[in-house]
Amino acid sequence: MDPVIIVGAGPVGLALSLALAQQGVPSVVLDESPGKEGPRPARTVVLRSDMAAMVERLGCTTLRDEGARWTGWRSMRRKQDVRQLALGVDETPAPLHIPQHALARGLRNAVSSEPLIKLVTESRVDSLEQDARGITVHTRGPEATWWRGSHLVGCDGARSTIRKLLGIRFPGRTAVERHAVATLRTELPWPDEALLHRQPPWRTGGEEVTARPLPDDVWRLDWLLPPRGELVTPDTLVARVRDTLAGWCGGTPPYELLDTGVYTLHHRLARRWRVDRAFLAGDAAHLLGALGTQGLDEGLRDADNLAWKLAHSWHHGISEPLLDSYQAERRAAVASRLRAADQSLPILRGGSGLRTYLPGAARGHDILLTDGHLGHGPLGAPPVYTHSPLAPGYAPSQTFVGTEAGAPVSDVRVTTPDGTSARLRDRLGRGRLLVMLVAPGTGVWDRRHWMTAGVMPRLAAAVTALPVRAELLVTESYPGASAHTVLLVRPDGHLVAAFAGVRPAELYSAADAARGGAPGSPSAVRSDRTADIN
Repeated sequence: MDPVIIVGAGPVGLALSLALAQQGVPSVVLDESPGKEGPRPARTVVLRSDMAAMVERLGCTTLRDEGARWTGWRSMRRKQDVRQLALGVDETPAPLHIPQHALARGLRNAVSSEPLIKLVTESRVDSLEQDARGITVHTRGPEATWWRGSHLVGCDGARSTIRKLLGIRFPGRTAVERHAVATLRTELPWPDEALLHRQPPWRTGGEEVTARPLPDDVWRLDWLLPPRGELVTPDTLVARVRDTLAGWCGGTPPYELLDTGVYTLHHRLARRWRVDRAFLAGDAAHLLGALGTQGLDEGLRDADNLAWKLAHSWHHGISEPLLDSYQAERRAAVASRLRAADQSLPILRGGSGLRTYLPGAARGHDILLTDGHLGHGPLGAPPVYTHSPLAPGYAPSQTFVGTEAGAPVSDVRVTTPDGTSARLRDRLGRGRLLVMLVAPGTGVWDRRHWMTAGVMPRLAAAVTALPVRAELLVTESYPGASAHTVLLVRPDGHLVAAFAGVRPAELYSAADAARGGAPGSPSAVRSDRTADIN
């Protein structure tokens, strides 16, 4: 079998190659650059807890040393505290904040030790051809050559060459928001806490400023700029820094300015994410970032969603519904996020109208913005693939748990058949379904005998008979689930279905639906390969 060709060696392309390698699929990563990314401290990314866990599973070690998990979130309006949240406790996971160059370096280091990945620098794609058995691309560079692959994924950014070669339109809105950014080392009154300050009372504060901590007393500060016209010079940016620090600290503390920038955020969504054997992911497929939404976090979700589907097709034969489900799930999820942001922008940024004077309106605005930054609500919550083409049909034995079907599962502690204890997220990304039994009291079972106790023999036999590989796990408890509930989980951590007890036939049907049907079967053949998506 030919490898998967990945065009673009940013974090999304590198993460996709590592996710494929973990599932036994080789890849060639074509990088247009020389392969050395210089440090840009002002360019940072925020990852939700599940995507940070995914990146760590892929072998990226820089998250531990160069990333910061916030201990709290603080909202202010003018001179008053509006809201304070403790993060990393109970059911409020802390996002991870890391410079993008550190994330990319950690992924590159992991790629360099993976024999299934070939990284080729200074290789720019200039043509693409598809046929019934694979895909071929030609690259320009020091050694122009042809590359042959089973599939191709364009992770080559907002100006994607792959998207243009495929003739895919990229409509949307330009300059949705503008931010002046400064990264500096100093001490602020809220160590390790992120801050959202709306309408700060000093002259250069503008409408909104955020402060997000990094390790070693480094902070990224973002000032929301007017939608048109304001020129940000080095002098005016330094004035913003000094006034903001003085406003928070009562006087300008010592600080070391590390980097600055002005970022313009766009909202765009590619019309199609798949053309036969070619796919788009990351910024090549979508642009977002206003109101705290995180474009790179969404790009990593693209890679997580696509990797197991490509791996299944690579090992077991192409299932068209399975590959089509990537566009159906991810494009709909990003479209929903963009729609929520576009609907919220006039309310949060309009600054006029009677509704801005309604009691509680300001607090509601702060909550909405906080949700976007922390990964909650319509602006930030992880996607739920409710209408996925991979969703199984209704079965009488299906039951409700604390996770909606199609949503990411909770990261509970589980026990594997060999008695090993682990977090559920640690078992994801291996190209197999997970079957999890809720069995209170299993923590005290004798590990030598627990596979022969209770319903385990019948459930183990049902898992062995599934049409795809699956791993059997046991947990003491799961939110909203009663004893003997069985959960079927996809390789990317989304819930397929939950059943009341061991139901081999229903479990088989749900697993078959999750893989898109048997490769080559009538249900696994797409009827229309060229239908456009509006």
